[in-house]
Amino acid sequence: MTIGRMENVEVFTSEGKGRGLKATKEFWAADVIFAERAYSAVVFDSLVNFVCHTCFKRQEKLHRCGQCKFAHYCDRTCQKDAWLNHKNECSAIKRYGKVPNENIRLAARIMWRVEREGTGLTEGCLVAVDDLQNHVEHFGEEEQKELRVDVDTFLQYWPPQSQQFSMQYISHIFGVISCNGFTLSDQRGLQAVGVGIFPNLGLVNHDCWPNCTVIFNNGKIELRALGKISEGEELTVSYIDFLNVSEERKRQLKKQYYFDCTCEHCQKKLKDDLFLGVKDDPKPSPEAVKEMIQLSKDTLEKIDKARSEGLYHEVVKLCRECLQKQEPVFADTNLYTLRMLSTVSEVLSYLQAFEEASHYARRMVDGYMKLYHPNNAQLGMAVMRAGLTNWHAGNIEVGHGMICKAYAILLVTHGPSHPITKDLEAMRMQTEMELRMFRQNEFMYHKMREAALNNQPMQVMAEPSNEPAPALFHKKQ
Repeated sequence: MTIGRMENVEVFTSEGKGRGLKATKEFWAADVIFAERAYSAVVFDSLVNFVCHTCFKRQEKLHRCGQCKFAHYCDRTCQKDAWLNHKNECSAIKRYGKVPNENIRLAARIMWRVEREGTGLTEGCLVAVDDLQNHVEHFGEEEQKELRVDVDTFLQYWPPQSQQFSMQYISHIFGVISCNGFTLSDQRGLQAVGVGIFPNLGLVNHDCWPNCTVIFNNGKIELRALGKISEGEELTVSYIDFLNVSEERKRQLKKQYYFDCTCEHCQKKLKDDLFLGVKDDPKPSPEAVKEMIQLSKDTLEKIDKARSEGLYHEVVKLCRECLQKQEPVFADTNLYTLRMLSTVSEVLSYLQAFEEASHYARRMVDGYMKLYHPNNAQLGMAVMRAGLTNWHAGNIEVGHGMICKAYAILLVTHGPSHPITKDLEAMRMQTEMELRMFRQNEFMYHKMREAALNNQPMQVMAEPSNEPAPALFHKKQ
């Protein structure tokens, strides 16, 4: 089930963290430490008709299971590959008369697999599903209530002829999903489409400045090194986005994963000064900073409302006004400024106002470069989008430079075979060719570009969504 390389890691007791994984040999940036297929996985409720239930690729036309009318597949191959995992689900859905939510579907798929293979270690697994953390004892009142509802629904859905599990075991499985559910993204890595359980990945501990990253590619996850890792060093990934002050990251981790982060960046509050950065000359008063933080928070709320209603021109207006007011107070690495820059550049690109968008995108990338790990996947994706925006605006030199930078990052975080890296390589070659033409004859370049854009429909940016980028681990909100 695991796609090998498990000899590259071993389980050990990590000080203050419980179990962890460490490297048994040296690794360098872009090395794949191990790859793993899901023990069980399901498509999100909202996307069951648009994403293949086997390979999790988004497709225009999908084949539907003729019996339960619920499962969708790319083709006969995906349908055949799914049958072992779908067989019980298919008859359970028909008997139950409706489709339960993704949490219950995933718990059932895990338990049907346990029924087939037993509770011990499956081939290539370093840990059994039974031994994964569930944190049920840390659940708050609201979570306990949700758990009881899920368990009740599960018992109605679970077929009487299947193996019967204890209430405690069923609760354990729901707890495992809550703590270890990993977000699966579509083939280009741009949209979260499902959730799965990967037992080996569940052993990798968190660090806000990790030495590894995880990517979902072609039906499996890959744990990839972000830089040099020595033999015996603990392997870490970040469970959340780094772009926040240490106190806020710690609060988020405690709330979602029930542990106190003791990583170096949190203990020493590294980069917090940049996240809260204010102008140096002249330095604003503490009152002015406090006022500007409140104004920024209020504006972000208004922006979310306008975005959810599709009022994109209103979003742009709010961002422009706020950025103007932030200008004399906040530095360009300030979190509130970066959130405005990110939103306004994305929305203006969608509205095809590329010239203005490119100016904001450049400022955003300059800020990100001072904050993120140089090989951070989210940094790579942001630089790629900024590069595209600048290319669309006709800033060929800046656009090409950013696309090259993004390509270098994604080679490490996603690897050369990932569809988004392949897209980026094609863009890099295209912009390189255009740049050569631009340097030879600027006037002719602009004429040819105009003609090409008139003949060819513009590659429009995706409609901005309120959804953040796919998070690494899936948490029920």
